[in-house]
Amino acid sequence: MVIERAPLEDELGDVLEKALRLAGGDETTLAARTGLAEARIRDAMDYRHDFTAEEVGRLAAALHLNEVGLAALAGGHYPLPKIAGLPFCLYPLRMPHGVGVVNAYLVADCAQSHGILFDAGADFTQLRRVWPKNLRHLDAVFITHAETEHAGGLAEVLAAFGPAPVYAPTGAVIANARALDEGGHVETAGFEVRAWSTPGHAAAHNCYEVQVPRVPAAVPLLVSGDLLFAGSAGGCYFSAPLLRAGLRRLLTKLPEATVVAPGHGPLTTIKNERAFNPFAA
Repeated sequence: MVIERAPLEDELGDVLEKALRLAGGDETTLAARTGLAEARIRDAMDYRHDFTAEEVGRLAAALHLNEVGLAALAGGHYPLPKIAGLPFCLYPLRMPHGVGVVNAYLVADCAQSHGILFDAGADFTQLRRVWPKNLRHLDAVFITHAETEHAGGLAEVLAAFGPAPVYAPTGAVIANARALDEGGHVETAGFEVRAWSTPGHAAAHNCYEVQVPRVPAAVPLLVSGDLLFAGSAGGCYFSAPLLRAGLRRLLTKLPEATVVAPGHGPLTTIKNERAFNPFAA
């Protein structure tokens, strides 16, 4: 199954639930702070909301969210940018996952038959269905974190397209992987891949910045795993302060033209998410 365009990973209810987790509150607390009925907040988290624009504003203020982006999600028209300017071919490998998709990515010189893989999907059978026929060998594999939907297909993809070195965040349980800490970088196949250590969603989580050294002024790519999505952020399953710090670092330190390739949902850019992501308040 080839998914041509990924839907957003999260709707309004998902963002409210994640924001509450980050804030350490619950529906009762949010109801008290906004003057909204707790039952309506619970309905929104079950994807049934009827909030007015003014009520969405109250929710944004109470949860310290970007009101513009939250209103766009509530109205079903979150803006997505045109993706352009990368000095290489980017192949999003989109596979069904629950009601949405999980993404892996191949990066390659467009004229070559080899490339770099970021994450490996949950299942090699699904990954193989969306694999570009022109890419027949891997130079390296980078894993953002060790959750099954991002690393489950690793062993089989290496058997089919390897051998290749595997890199993962320090502490991730990935067989035979080489650890990459904050600022660690690898040069392979004409690319430079630099690690950003971004725990929060998981204890061991990296984002990867990809550049072409011979084209230093070109648009970079950020493979953001489960930290930053178009219109949302990853769930806080390890540390709320670290997740917030990781988001803030990416959104403030990376060039605004950076293309963001998230673990779920569609491609976006740092500029777009600075302007609209609810968690970029």
